[in-house]
Amino acid sequence: MTARELDAAGITDPALRDAYTRCRTLNARHGKTYFLATRLLPIERRPAVHALYGFARWADDIVDDLESDATPAQRAHELGRLQDRLADGLRSGDSDEPVVRALAHTAAVYGIDHQHFTDFMAAMRADLTVTDYPTYADLRAYMHGSAAVIGLQMLPVLGTVVPREEAEPPAAALGVAFQLSNFIRDVGEDLDRGRVYLPADLLAAHGVDRGLLLWSRATGTRDPRITEALKAAADLTRSVYAEAVPGLRMLDPVARPCIRTAFVLYGAILDAVADDGYSVLHRRAVVPRRRRAAVALDGLARIAANRLRTPAQDRYRPVPEGAAPAARPAFTRQDAEEAA
Repeated sequence: MTARELDAAGITDPALRDAYTRCRTLNARHGKTYFLATRLLPIERRPAVHALYGFARWADDIVDDLESDATPAQRAHELGRLQDRLADGLRSGDSDEPVVRALAHTAAVYGIDHQHFTDFMAAMRADLTVTDYPTYADLRAYMHGSAAVIGLQMLPVLGTVVPREEAEPPAAALGVAFQLSNFIRDVGEDLDRGRVYLPADLLAAHGVDRGLLLWSRATGTRDPRITEALKAAADLTRSVYAEAVPGLRMLDPVARPCIRTAFVLYGAILDAVADDGYSVLHRRAVVPRRRRAAVALDGLARIAANRLRTPAQDRYRPVPEGAAPAARPAFTRQDAEEAA
């Protein structure tokens, strides 16, 4: 976390500044795509996004870190300990655990519903015992906690030009689309963790089951049935991206370049998987650096264009829940439709 970002966000307490810095480090290390997109946000909003994603990455590491030799029981214990600290932190607004301290502060400043964090932790607990999902409906129920709520947590930070509840369904869909993209890219790594996130009914429709996936992973041999199943999963994921599209124009204009950049880059994961011949069981598909840079530059151009056409005094700034009506943005639904 740069001092400039923390200063802009009004974060002055040394311990709190250290807490946010730790969250930024977690986000930068684990979430390269979203970390890049976050840098397109107004400077004062970035610490809150790092707190949300830093906490999510920390919890996910407890469950999934392949380099750790922790037993399932030890992982469950650590996750339970984190759950307790989270509950205490959200209740008191502070914590002796830095990542929780930053999260609790962000939740308080932006009025984020605590239920979103409860649902997220329930999904993390499921990862300790659930190894596959029979249907897409089952997977989608899991992803409410593991992905959709991340989009819902983000909305108060990003700001909206429509009532927040109107923007929530597409925001949730975008979180799901991002995670589905990762599931397709990471099929091989997830198998190594003992999990299959692609729904069993989708796989079975193409003659694929866990045994075939394991055989392909172990032997390095490709199978056309797996390729077809992955293509079907990619088509499903693109349909979820379509659910999310209307939400982009519901966001505060100055936040849109960030989310649009994430939208394009996560979608590009599907393109990278296809370009690599759907070989995700044998190697990790990577979005080319040149592509990432081009998308980021486009985001910067959109920020500049928005600043040129929006007077400084009219630019939206998010405020905590309960702020006086006069502090609320003056954007209308028409603004949402006309802004780029």
